[in-house]
Amino acid sequence: MDQTALVQRIDRIESQLAIQQLVARYALALDARDLDTMVMLFTDDVNCGRLGKGRDVLRSFYDRIMRNFYRSQHQICGQVIDLDPQDADRATGKVYCRAEHEDRGKWVVMAICYFDSYERRAGHWHFVRRQEHDWYATDILERPGGPEFRQWPGRTDGKRSQLPHLFPTWQPFWERGDPAVPAELSSAP
Repeated sequence: MDQTALVQRIDRIESQLAIQQLVARYALALDARDLDTMVMLFTDDVNCGRLGKGRDVLRSFYDRIMRNFYRSQHQICGQVIDLDPQDADRATGKVYCRAEHEDRGKWVVMAICYFDSYERRAGHWHFVRRQEHDWYATDILERPGGPEFRQWPGRTDGKRSQLPHLFPTWQPFWERGDPAVPAELSSAP
């Protein structure tokens, strides 16, 4: 193996390890309500959609969100990282997470998949974007169900959980079989 290939290989390994740490630090900062650490995990020009751009906007967003539940615990269950073969400073990934939230006498659990974009700037990996999608949210004593698969007490936004339907392979898989089976297996296919 030549020197250039070895250096590139080591860089890929170090990048994957750094991105894994980024995800773990996010979960820890969220559960510790550490806004200073949280916002530094994102690029300085992070796009917060209609709210604007930058870490100050992101801090305000997370401050508001994290006041909606008392305790939380985000467990990282697995991660897939796809390094950009054309640009060693960019990557995407998907992160499985089980999150638990204490909210007004309830303990709400969520099954989440984050769809991430990462970028390395000045030698450090950051989130460019995190999109949270969930399979369900429900009190730990209940089963996920209903038309939206979101049973968070006091919160009804009318949105249906997008997973697993968001995966491009989901619908084609079921279309190749008996069309009656999904309704037999699920109350809300």
